Amino acid sequence: MNIVLMGLPGAGKGTQADRITEAFHIPHISTGDMFRSAVKEGTPLGLEAKSYMDEGQLVPDRVTIGIVKERLGKDDCAEGFMLDGFPRTVPQAEALDDSLLEMGKTLDHVIYIEVEEEELLRRLTGRRICRDCGATYHVAFAPPQNEGVCDRCGGLLHQRDDDKEETVAKRLQVNLEQTQALLDYYKDKGNVCKIDGQQSIEAVTQNILGHLRGSVE
Repeated sequence: MNIVLMGLPGAGKGTQADRITEAFHIPHISTGDMFRSAVKEGTPLGLEAKSYMDEGQLVPDRVTIGIVKERLGKDDCAEGFMLDGFPRTVPQAEALDDSLLEMGKTLDHVIYIEVEEEELLRRLTGRRICRDCGATYHVAFAPPQNEGVCDRCGGLLHQRDDDKEETVAKRLQVNLEQTQALLDYYKDKGNVCKIDGQQSIEAVTQNILGHLRGSVE
């Protein structure tokens, strides 16, 4: 079973990724992991990617696609894989389709965990961090015993600039535009399944696993 997992920041993709790969015994392949592995192994593409990353530049699609193809060709992907964080753009999706075709593989499922923007903002802007010890809290999901004060050391909690609503909203908008273009691309191929990500974590898991299991029964 070959899967692409999609979702905007804050949709709970990481949690569900672990559960999917555990249920189906397939590798969870993220872009970051692929790059780190290729760099560590010292492959030509890995070294080329490192040269771009060291200069703070984006790794070109040509290199990224090559690293993805190398990763999907490894033995642990013989029975399937789950890609997380790739593809991010339509050209990358097209290149992935071409690569899979060359390898005699197909993409079976595109799972999109859908969460309304208002809820994503609530999730992403609620983080608070202790100025003294670095402990992390969330105003809705993991609040401190006393508002604004760290349980561990009594330090003051603050909101990072990256977590402020204006910054998060801009980041979400960029992601949303990319994601919608990808969803349109895969929708035309008929293999997109949208999952309501505003349910409980367990309900989201059961919906995803139920869809995937139903496809192989």
